[in-house]
Amino acid sequence: SSDLIYTYQDLLQVGQDEKARMDFVLAAINEHKSSAKVKTAQTASDYFAGLNTTIMAYNKFVYNLMGKKVPDIWSPNHKISCHYYRYFIIQEVLYLLGNGVSFADEATKKRLGKDFDQKAVKAAIEALNGGEVYVFLNNDHVEVFPLYDTVSKAYFAPLKDEENGFVRAGIRFWQLDDSKPERFTLYEEDGYTDYIRREGKDMEVLNEKRPYLQIVERSDATGERISDGSNYPGFPIVPFYNVGQRSELDGNQEAIDALDLMMSTLVNNIDNAEVIYWIIKNAGGMDDLDDQRFVERLKTLHVVHTEGEEEVDAHTVNVPFEASETAIERLKNTLFDNFMALDVKNIASGAATATEIKAAYEPLNSKTDLFEMQVTEFINGILSLAGIDDTPSYTRSMIVNKQEEVQTLLTAAEHLSEEYVTR
Repeated sequence: SSDLIYTYQDLLQVGQDEKARMDFVLAAINEHKSSAKVKTAQTASDYFAGLNTTIMAYNKFVYNLMGKKVPDIWSPNHKISCHYYRYFIIQEVLYLLGNGVSFADEATKKRLGKDFDQKAVKAAIEALNGGEVYVFLNNDHVEVFPLYDTVSKAYFAPLKDEENGFVRAGIRFWQLDDSKPERFTLYEEDGYTDYIRREGKDMEVLNEKRPYLQIVERSDATGERISDGSNYPGFPIVPFYNVGQRSELDGNQEAIDALDLMMSTLVNNIDNAEVIYWIIKNAGGMDDLDDQRFVERLKTLHVVHTEGEEEVDAHTVNVPFEASETAIERLKNTLFDNFMALDVKNIASGAATATEIKAAYEPLNSKTDLFEMQVTEFINGILSLAGIDDTPSYTRSMIVNKQEEVQTLLTAAEHLSEEYVTR
């Protein structure tokens, strides 16, 4: 795997020969699939779904009498995945975008599509997972193109300009099933071209290059046809980068894996421990089968009869729960610190003052301030393409002491305008 992805200049060198362009599309997608950043995006998406692929692939081994390493199929091997990574991502995204994006002009939201708020949330989640995501202004709405989409199984490979790093073209690939045709769309500044590769056949052009803003004529004689069209003033796919263009999983995966391993080990130890075991004295004549029958009788009747000098002593095993719980709590605190997340358990229900609540939010506020800059940059790119002169704003979702806030407001109401107080 590498990050050496095809560039916009590579596409220009191919020229307009369709066979060469199709070969380029295939090569670029194949390299994109194997790139390190796509692998990271896939792993982060799995963790976001609650699937710790590291823990799921973890196997226990033991050494037999011959000294050979063999899989341990006897002891418990529960594999527990925590959902803290998902919790942190959702908390940050909904803290900023949970109340939607606001604009000064109400018409702006309509021009961007009635589902723009939902698309913005989806894009933000993908940006945090993969480090980058791409948003396509498709006439009267937007579409989100992750590096890899776990739902649609689609890939998007951006083609950046080697000189300035701007995205100048891109390729989207998807396939519903291994038995279904492979679909490719090459997006360029002057239009987009659709390709298809059916099973057992060569790749071919499905739809020749068309403009993004199409004028469609309809008639009873000819049906629908594109009579004319135009393009945007720039490339209509806008990048949305996370801070540093890095996945939130980077630098945090090890701590998450350690927490899941500790949780799994604790449960395995409890499952593996015989809470009570017995030592039978002066019973040297018993073989393994006798021992098994003896234990089964104890577990069913909870009574045993001894003859002669035999003695039975019961013993208990204590699982080192306290040490494991301490390590688990430390790992949890480390994750909250690393993600600069809000731990709502630290805010006493209904008792915390407004100052205490704001102090608890400060790490999340600082992190969200940086992420808000990235969100605003991507939205401004969409607005510029659409020819809209407006500015986005956000209302963060905070836990507040309502009673204290209302009292403070009423105290200052006489010095404020009625409109401000109401708002």
